[in-house]
Amino acid sequence: MTSTPPPTSQFVIPPIPHLPSPSGSRHRGSIGSSFSFGPQHLVDSYIDANSSTVSNTISVALDPNRSVLPASPLRSSPRRHRRAKSSTSRHPHPLANDTTDVFQDSEDDADDESEYEWGIVDRMRLWRHDALMQHLYETAAFWGDKVLSWTNDPNDAFWLAQTYFMTHQYSRAERLLTRPFPTTPPKRPSTPPPPTTNGHLSMLTSTKGKGREHDLTQPLMTMPRLPMGPGGMIEVPEEIQDRVSRLVDMSVACRYLAAQCLVRQGNWGEATEMLGEANPFRDSGRSGPAVPNVDGGIKVEASMCHLRGILMLKLNRGDQAKQCFMEALALDVKCYDAFDQLVGGEMMTPDEEWEFVQGLAYSSQTPQDAQFVQLIYTARLRKYKHTTEHALTRQRLVEEYGLGDNPDVLFSFADALYANFRWADCFTLTSRILGLVAIHNQTMPLHIACMYHLAHLHSKLFILAHEMVDREPENPISWYAVGVWYLSGGKWTQARQYFSKTSLMDPRFGPAWIAFGHTFALESEHDHAVTAYSTCARMFTGSHLPLMFVGMEHIMLSNYALADEALNAANSMCDGDPLLYNERGVMAYNHGDYAKAATLFQEALDLAQVTQSSQKSWATTYINLGTCFRKLKRFDEARITYQKVLELDPRHSIALGFLGMVHHLMGYLDRAIVKYHEASIILPSHALSIDPINPHILELLNTALESSSMTALTPQVIDGQVQQTIEKLKVKYGRLNGKDKVGKSPAEASTRGADEMSVG
Repeated sequence: MTSTPPPTSQFVIPPIPHLPSPSGSRHRGSIGSSFSFGPQHLVDSYIDANSSTVSNTISVALDPNRSVLPASPLRSSPRRHRRAKSSTSRHPHPLANDTTDVFQDSEDDADDESEYEWGIVDRMRLWRHDALMQHLYETAAFWGDKVLSWTNDPNDAFWLAQTYFMTHQYSRAERLLTRPFPTTPPKRPSTPPPPTTNGHLSMLTSTKGKGREHDLTQPLMTMPRLPMGPGGMIEVPEEIQDRVSRLVDMSVACRYLAAQCLVRQGNWGEATEMLGEANPFRDSGRSGPAVPNVDGGIKVEASMCHLRGILMLKLNRGDQAKQCFMEALALDVKCYDAFDQLVGGEMMTPDEEWEFVQGLAYSSQTPQDAQFVQLIYTARLRKYKHTTEHALTRQRLVEEYGLGDNPDVLFSFADALYANFRWADCFTLTSRILGLVAIHNQTMPLHIACMYHLAHLHSKLFILAHEMVDREPENPISWYAVGVWYLSGGKWTQARQYFSKTSLMDPRFGPAWIAFGHTFALESEHDHAVTAYSTCARMFTGSHLPLMFVGMEHIMLSNYALADEALNAANSMCDGDPLLYNERGVMAYNHGDYAKAATLFQEALDLAQVTQSSQKSWATTYINLGTCFRKLKRFDEARITYQKVLELDPRHSIALGFLGMVHHLMGYLDRAIVKYHEASIILPSHALSIDPINPHILELLNTALESSSMTALTPQVIDGQVQQTIEKLKVKYGRLNGKDKVGKSPAEASTRGADEMSVG
């Protein structure tokens, strides 16, 4: 990852049919509040404006390759500053004209503006801007409304609508954006009209600037402000129909803001009509990943694609949402919201997201920052594969860019540790992140999960959950923490209630759906667990975990055909998860294919070593592998494997019992008796048995003692005796399966099928 090569597999935007223009499909005498044919006519007007040779330089159709700013952000202001009279005592405010016009002024307007000093309109625009920057939204709306009354300027209307949007007055902002305005911005007066006498303007004149006179007897607006009528319709006088249009029909930025208002109001259908079912700029000739942004900001076109993806999610059209987010990120790699939806929402498989993110057009869109953008995105990807690349990415972000204490980079380290089952180390990093920032949405689920896995942190989890609910009750993660605390105490019903509340507050919060399914699985409600996991799988189409859990539940229900189907589907999505290999090995064992099962268990352990996870977390997989060797009569390999478990945990009663069985089958009765005895006796120093739920070890011990009293037994006879004893114990052991789930972590519970498999 030393450089950013030209992308070889860029996201290809498919063509779409040309959307019909609405110009001939509506009554010219009225303007509706909604638009039913998408923004195609804006594309047409944009193309016409670029190809026109008319001297009028005003273009009301915003270039989709621009941001909202019409000029480079490197300049102090996107508009030309008005030059005041030469005076050493006058120092204009640097933000006085920073209005960020979405409707660009003509050169004639610019020349006129340069000839006079500030008037009341200019000062109130300054008040409006400063009020917005200081979060005095009512102040900004109050003075902005007065400015708009005097100027009737679409730019002032746009910023007033922005103010309404910031104060959550979405209907009011939408009404303003769908009101008619003059298609050509009027000359801006610097003063309001003088007081009237009996309803008539006073016959006064005023001289401003270089001797220019403003005849205040002339109307200040090119058209009257037209009120909205019933049903959202506006009756436009016939004499001005050709000179007016709605803001959403003149500017892409206004249309985007209006669509945002509709989304916030829950009007999904109208918002889709406002944006269009697909990107209308696709065939305009100036759209695509290779087209750079003109002013260095975020392309409005990419933002519209992202919002279209949000709408598709609201309408439960996940595949289309995924395509919209991919298109948004391909059009502008700086659109992090689209990246977060794709990766954070697990809409792509690990292989798909790696290929897509590495193939984005970083070099052409951000030539100076291409490597950094690629590295910071790569650090966020899932850690099941490309372990070396991920480690190198984090190293470069720390050493070359000095982001060693950045929460997002630290989260990448923590995510890798959690994927390797290193919960204590992960908790250390997540604690550091939350020490830097109070809330980090990506980190909180990991932090809470680590506190669940580490039993000594359950009391801290209780305190954290209460603090989060008190501090941010509207945040779904706060209630998720409460649910996990109840889960840690085995209170499945209460935990399920809070997980359900979390998913209602944020349907795209994946950990809550997974934990909701766990509550059923841990309570042995396997049918309900399958339903919960299946719902999660439909919502998060790029994650293999729900399908893997579905397969595990079918194993518990002995639905082996359905289990195979789910596990194979999960493996096709992600073939780098060692836990999935373990579950597939369990299924191979259940089918009697012990050789394949041994291969899968060995691959799981190999992957675990590659990811540098704790070997103690894979003790169950070692036991499963040893059991397969025992079934294949490979007793020496089985003995070595069981001995490996005892090296990790000398008090592992299952490994002791199975090692005793191997010695028993090999004819080493004295060694078998010793291992059976170690697995079943009460230790004097602890006054507790190693595993009191395995009474069948005592019966195996009795069998070995009886066999040791016979001198003429052959290995075949011993094998037959052991197998008969095992068959008798299967019924007893099966009754104990349900008791071994309470208090287990999700990772431990995920291997319960393997524990049960390994007895026979």
